[in-house]
Amino acid sequence: MTSDAPPGAASVNREPDALPGIFSSRYLWVTIGACALVFLAAFESLAVTTIMPLVSADLDGAALYALAFAGPLATGVIGMVFAGNWSDRNGPVAPLLTSVAVFILGLFICGLATDMTVFLIGRLVQGLGSGAMNVALYVVVARIYPPALHARIFAGFAAAWVVPSLVGPFAAGVVAELTSWHWVFLGVVGLVLIAMLMVVPALRMLRGGSHGDVAGKPAWAHGKIAWAVLAAVAVLGLNLSARLDGAYVGVVAVAAILVALVAVRPLLPPGSLRAARGLPTVILLRGLVAAAFFGAEVYIPYLLAERYDFSAALSGLALTGAALTWAGASWLQGKLESSLSSVNAMRIGTALVLLAILLAVATAAAELHPAVIIGGWLFGGAGMGLMYPRLSVMTLSYSSERDQGFNSSALSIADSLGGALALASTGIVFAALLGLGGAWPFAGCFALAAVLSVLSLGLGSRVGTGVRAPEPQSERADVTGV
Repeated sequence: MTSDAPPGAASVNREPDALPGIFSSRYLWVTIGACALVFLAAFESLAVTTIMPLVSADLDGAALYALAFAGPLATGVIGMVFAGNWSDRNGPVAPLLTSVAVFILGLFICGLATDMTVFLIGRLVQGLGSGAMNVALYVVVARIYPPALHARIFAGFAAAWVVPSLVGPFAAGVVAELTSWHWVFLGVVGLVLIAMLMVVPALRMLRGGSHGDVAGKPAWAHGKIAWAVLAAVAVLGLNLSARLDGAYVGVVAVAAILVALVAVRPLLPPGSLRAARGLPTVILLRGLVAAAFFGAEVYIPYLLAERYDFSAALSGLALTGAALTWAGASWLQGKLESSLSSVNAMRIGTALVLLAILLAVATAAAELHPAVIIGGWLFGGAGMGLMYPRLSVMTLSYSSERDQGFNSSALSIADSLGGALALASTGIVFAALLGLGGAWPFAGCFALAAVLSVLSLGLGSRVGTGVRAPEPQSERADVTGV
């Protein structure tokens, strides 16, 4: 590794060929089960983004369009903090199983909804489950795989996006057009159950938490859970502020953002909001790039449907290309692990995301051919693929076994809260510009995402000079019987 990599990250490259691969008999079912859950999350995410214009039209929910995306991200923060604390106390098995059950409940509520309020409740429940599931899955990786395989399993997670990226958006659009959008949610329930059948054998190979005695377990972080609830409430308030009159919008919006930032501070490593070197900047950068990318992406199918008369299926294809370049770039950065420094991966990635968003701004503002925004979004996906696996690997390299849950939840919190705040803010911008007509509401949303992307450009050089946590003393889970 070059000198900008986090201390201890060189262990990722130490004699990798001497280790069994992630698909060897030792790790086979763990890898299949984990990737199946990532596959599920990918399909659901791409499918919902594709069909939301139809849901909005059917349930008369245009005013709450952004909340359908920001709401699950906000409640996901609560799930992340709770699952991280639970995983540090007792291991990731129970949190993972519980989070999947909650996720299924959310899918059922969404699939059976007949008005926007019920649908939004389902999305909030769904976000709670998916947020917890994401953190528990990270801890599973940390407990089972040696550091030398972390880059490979995270590259495998990115590859798990390929199949749903190829068929997910288009299939969701076709299902919604031929039957009903309700079946996009209800059908995913079956995928969840299949994924769990694959995961359960792997989870049996995990022992409970590494802190077997009650005295040695981390305490329940009631205060942090309360802060997570406050952050989620602030994000929801920010979303709903767009429905207020006149000057109240700005006052409530600013207050909600400030409350969210105050509430999230205890949930992140010290120094994250001021970009302290090392892990704090890794966490902050993850939040900023998520805010920029996802804050823009959810409006791309909406723009194509509203301004270019794309069907739901064709609108979904706009997301397919970006997801493929995301997976491809993730695979490439894994192959170039020793030659592409983390700093350069961040610099290239943030620049590509900014380029993609600027092309989206130009398309909406100048009413360019839709091929510009569709082709431009390929660059955005590639940029995210370069950054996301590296940020995940660096987070684990800075973590000891005792704080894997907290740091993994912090990474996911930054990811979700960054996206939630961006979506809430773009929702306000969209509502404010509706009176101008045309594509100006979309151009305004993309412009705000571009500003967020600019903020991330200079952070890459600060990701690799922190202090690594001490190595865990306990042994890893015994998975030799897999």
